[in-house]
Amino acid sequence: MILSRLSATLEGMRIPITKYGLPQAAVYPALLAVLMLVYALVFWRVFPQSMHSGAALWLAGVLPEILLLAGVVWVLLFFRDPVRTIPDDPTLLLSPADGTVSDIEPVFETAVGDGHAIRIGIFMSIFNVHIQRMPSAVRVVSITYKPGRFLNALRGEQAGKLNESNSLLLERLHPPADRLLVRQIAGAIARRIVCQAAENQTFTAGQPFGMIKFGSRAELYVPARPNLKILVKVGDKVKAGTTPLARYEI
Repeated sequence: MILSRLSATLEGMRIPITKYGLPQAAVYPALLAVLMLVYALVFWRVFPQSMHSGAALWLAGVLPEILLLAGVVWVLLFFRDPVRTIPDDPTLLLSPADGTVSDIEPVFETAVGDGHAIRIGIFMSIFNVHIQRMPSAVRVVSITYKPGRFLNALRGEQAGKLNESNSLLLERLHPPADRLLVRQIAGAIARRIVCQAAENQTFTAGQPFGMIKFGSRAELYVPARPNLKILVKVGDKVKAGTTPLARYEI
């Protein structure tokens, strides 16, 4: 009840906080705000009068409060859910995550087509939006959760194989009706994968389905077709639901 009211309040205030971030988006800033208040009371009552002015005031009184306030802002930014304009082009495969393209590799993945696939890895820093979105209009074929380790997500393929992950096998609703694989991978800091998709559920291109908390990696596996053109390169910055990663040249 409290969470639903908070969500409605945030929506009414036009603050773009994702529903996947509740209750953290409410609890963490509240705790930090309490710490700010407690520290202010302790500083003015406990610290000697000599520290209540000049450089000592800034170092011992103001700077800690600024750092705590920065923590509040960061938490709210981490769980932000910005409005995205989704390209209306069924030939595109859109990025499932915000971040930086860390690798583009030919791989063998039996869940995708005849097994010959291309993996596009995306690293999400703690400053990126962490909501995942569907790469195209799809039907969810299956969802597979795998427990695992929490290696640094920058370790690419090794992190993808060993870390906790959640894999969504998808079937495109537009020609070609390829099967795609989107994998959510936890990182060294990220410790929780959220997925609100269900088997046989259909999604539009760019529609959100989950997130990873905090800092992580996402992968898109696509069949290695002659008519599929990869549109990004390693190092490119991408945004979920808006940046095309590949295009079917029909």
